[in-house]
Amino acid sequence: MPTDVNAGLATLSDQLILATVLLYVFAMIGYALDLGFGRGRGAGRPVAAGRGAQAKVAVTAGAVQTLDRPADGGTDAADGSDASKAPDGGSGDRQDRPAGGAPPAWAARAATVAVALSGLGWVAHLGAIITRGLAVGRWPWGNMYEFVVAICFAAVTAFLVMQARQPVRFLGAFVSLAAALGLGFAVRYLHVQAGPVVPALNSYWIAIHVTAAICASGLFILAGVAGILYLTRGDGPSRLPGRAELDRVAHRAIVIAFPIWTFAVIAGALWADKAWGRYWGWDPKEVWSFIAWIAYAAYLHARATAGWRGRAAVIIQLVAFGCLLFNLVGVNIFLSGLHSYAQVP
Repeated sequence: MPTDVNAGLATLSDQLILATVLLYVFAMIGYALDLGFGRGRGAGRPVAAGRGAQAKVAVTAGAVQTLDRPADGGTDAADGSDASKAPDGGSGDRQDRPAGGAPPAWAARAATVAVALSGLGWVAHLGAIITRGLAVGRWPWGNMYEFVVAICFAAVTAFLVMQARQPVRFLGAFVSLAAALGLGFAVRYLHVQAGPVVPALNSYWIAIHVTAAICASGLFILAGVAGILYLTRGDGPSRLPGRAELDRVAHRAIVIAFPIWTFAVIAGALWADKAWGRYWGWDPKEVWSFIAWIAYAAYLHARATAGWRGRAAVIIQLVAFGCLLFNLVGVNIFLSGLHSYAQVP
């Protein structure tokens, strides 16, 4: 380890990452128990009783007319049906929850514990990033290991912030799993000892360009998780919310992330001009950043102009998500260029 590195803080950072992985794994288990046996969606609202057996009684001209709601639930509004027009106004688990009464008390406790573990994991994650930066005296995303750790932190942060504003607890199990797997991959295959970075990264632009890319990537991961759930969710009763809700969650995350990613690309061009004397040189990292930008722009354009909703729009955003992941990880590992300073072991 270089002599100008605080070995104690570097070791503490590594230990905090391992603690973070464990906390996220236990949080994932709690979220999964809540999703499987609790109220779902984390809204804490009453759940409607058995869907197929429940009847709405309307009195018309002295006669009683029974209006049975379909037992199969059909598809959601995103696929062109009117399932979202149910009387309770929701398209999520309140309609899809099978009959059987209130959830067990331990399921509610599992949800509370999962949220608490997510918060503790977030604090440990933040501590790992801060101690890594203090150990080397620079911004702590100068190599591939630090970058992946920061992206996982951004994804969890995006989920926790969104959860505080709307009922998206159903994403908790999947975001926690993605973060734990990402950190595990970083520790196992990307970890390098804390140390100085190459001269090209000794710039204030790393705090601008890379930070923006990290924030946008965290939101894109959240949207990608929602999109994958959309495609895997069946048409029948499910603990997951309706496809229309999943589509809305993905769209909201991308609407926020896209301008941040746009700024990151522009900031990268400005940094390239300062470091290499040109704004754009068709380096593999530059090319794939632009491809990801084009793909997400196509998704937003299709929704705004052609009115695309549902499966077609989700497929476009998942293609864009694949381009993003390759740009973040694959380019640094498999391709060479001016950005090939990721220090992959």
